[in-house]
Amino acid sequence: MDRMTRRGFLQAAGISAVGVVATPALMRSASAAATTGKPNILVIMSDEHAASIMGCAGDKVIRTPNLDALAARGVVFDACYTNSPLCVPSRLSFTAGKYASRVSAWSNDCWLPSDDCPSIARIMTAAGYDSGLCGKMHYDASRRYGFRDVGGNMNRSRKSGKGVRRDPDKLAERPGFSGRFNQFHPAETGGVMPHDLAVTKGTTEFLRSWKPTDKPFFLIAGYLAPHFPLIVPQKYWDVYKDKVPMPEIPAGHLEGQVRNYKHLRVGFHVEHVPPEIVKKGRELYYGLTQWLDEQIGQVLGALAESQAAANTVVIYTSDHGENIGEHGLWWKNCVYDSAARVPLIASSPSRWKAPQRRGGACSLVDVVKTIADLGGAKVPADWNGDSMADWLADTGAKWKDQAVSEYYAHNIASGYAMIRQGKYKYVYHTPADADHPAERELYDLSADPGEFTNLAAAPVQAERIKAMHAALVAEIGENPDKTELRCRAEYAKGYERAKAGGGKNKNRNKKKSEKS
Repeated sequence: MDRMTRRGFLQAAGISAVGVVATPALMRSASAAATTGKPNILVIMSDEHAASIMGCAGDKVIRTPNLDALAARGVVFDACYTNSPLCVPSRLSFTAGKYASRVSAWSNDCWLPSDDCPSIARIMTAAGYDSGLCGKMHYDASRRYGFRDVGGNMNRSRKSGKGVRRDPDKLAERPGFSGRFNQFHPAETGGVMPHDLAVTKGTTEFLRSWKPTDKPFFLIAGYLAPHFPLIVPQKYWDVYKDKVPMPEIPAGHLEGQVRNYKHLRVGFHVEHVPPEIVKKGRELYYGLTQWLDEQIGQVLGALAESQAAANTVVIYTSDHGENIGEHGLWWKNCVYDSAARVPLIASSPSRWKAPQRRGGACSLVDVVKTIADLGGAKVPADWNGDSMADWLADTGAKWKDQAVSEYYAHNIASGYAMIRQGKYKYVYHTPADADHPAERELYDLSADPGEFTNLAAAPVQAERIKAMHAALVAEIGENPDKTELRCRAEYAKGYERAKAGGGKNKNRNKKKSEKS
């Protein structure tokens, strides 16, 4: 299909410039030609998108026709996890191919130990790819880890490496609630929208200009939506008014949470949010998710029109989820599924039968290994994760059914780590100090998908907890107690920045970065 015919097909199918993407039938047509050589790889990574809030994930309220269409021509993973439920640690882990604790990616004020580390960009470039980044990956202004900027410089923060722990006994609730909730309102522009419009523009221009004589590309389109502030045009809010259910919080659930989650509520000042603001925020989040879907539709539409359409793997995911009031929490930072589970769709109709689903647990370091495998890149021996290429091709292929996530960032008394194996999720919270010992969580997600019943204290689960804790330590390569002490030592030291980079960072951007 030549470019003119393809464009005519798009127009005939009613695919407008503002977003509804190519249909599955169109993409099958576009990919009918036999693929040759290395595939192009387009990764679309949103920010703070809860895995359950997509039509293809079973949500009957949300309107995500473009992601649903991508799912219809791809493979949907129902149990993919972030390796850290916070922007910067998650994205640095993705960049480095290692768990966040292994590269000291503790918080939003961190960078990787070295700018010239063997990142996913560098190993893909070594394999013959043009490795580009269009949008936010929350990198320090001085570092790109082998990516070249596409569409302009959108990573300008400056990291200090500093961090603190909350006093474990400081749990007194404060009156009122966070000022962040004042940024829940409709508007024609503002919030994350201007940034994301630039991402769409840069990505679509790149795709339309790519030629088969060019190098294959590995491109990340880094969106900020549906991350707060929850600002979106009125028409997107109107779609969801009075339609989004309120969070389910059983009696006694908040009181029974582990210490760290109580600290998250108090530290982020989200413990007294009026029901009408909870309702409004959830509706606006749905509206912003729909707005994001339309941006993704424009990108996928441009791909369908481009000369890259027949030989491009598309991967959609997010750096972490969003609680939107679930478990009494907002933003992310916890390892409940609302924050730790992420959407993952992989599509290449010429390679994998569609639609398909995979139910086993996996994580973003597995996605990184898969990208490298698809591109024929040589992966460093010390990387974490496993390639899912065989599992993508064959639903019966052997898979580990395991995922790990860690959180050592702000507004907690101590760091914690999670492992999911099959239907069970185990979480270990390190001791805050000698007077506040470790705490544990264990959930049977098949019987308790809402994660309301902590089984950790049940004697019958003692052997399971012992085995899962050992598996967690083995997978990460370090006891979380030791990890927590190492994190505290590095937080106290921080980074020494050269004058050429603006002098020593006196933590000027700590408050700003921790809002991410």
